[in-house]
Amino acid sequence: MRRLLCGAVLIATGAAWAASPAPRLKAGTFEPARMAPEIVQKAADGSTFKLSALRGKVVVLEFGFTHCYEVCPVSLAMLAEARKRLGADAAQLQVVFISVDPERDTPERMKSYLAQFDKAFIGLTGTPEQMAAIRKDYGITATKHPTAGSKTEYQMGHSSYLYFVDKQGKLRALMPYGRPAADIVHDVQLLAKE
Repeated sequence: MRRLLCGAVLIATGAAWAASPAPRLKAGTFEPARMAPEIVQKAADGSTFKLSALRGKVVVLEFGFTHCYEVCPVSLAMLAEARKRLGADAAQLQVVFISVDPERDTPERMKSYLAQFDKAFIGLTGTPEQMAAIRKDYGITATKHPTAGSKTEYQMGHSSYLYFVDKQGKLRALMPYGRPAADIVHDVQLLAKE
């Protein structure tokens, strides 16, 4: 009788464990997940970047620009903090920063700017046409806003999301601006375990 009771408890415990929901991503998810649009572009270090060459890693894409004073540095700092918190698992995450302001974001400037946050970050820039095509593929808007009193200075208004691409190259999640590093770590760890 005692064995039957223990067996019933184990079965009930196993059923409850199996019924408990799997951990969920903190970011909004793409349902169903779909292949991320391919990106082939010169990186800031002069190499040819190809998104599909990063299969096997979790990739976070951020669109921004180096003259940004508010949003981009905060997001990049959160991504750098997330890589620190990942410790030895940081190698499973690749951050790619894609310029929405290619007229000012030269490869040299991109490389120097990103190095302030994390030298492992990859920066992409190119001609306005090339960068516009990438933005279109990902649904990113970017608009110039002239600075009052200047004929040459401007800021860029742009969509501020982090795109999470899983190890198979699928778009899995979209995280809005302002989320803490802990949320990024959580989602990277879940995607890296798949």
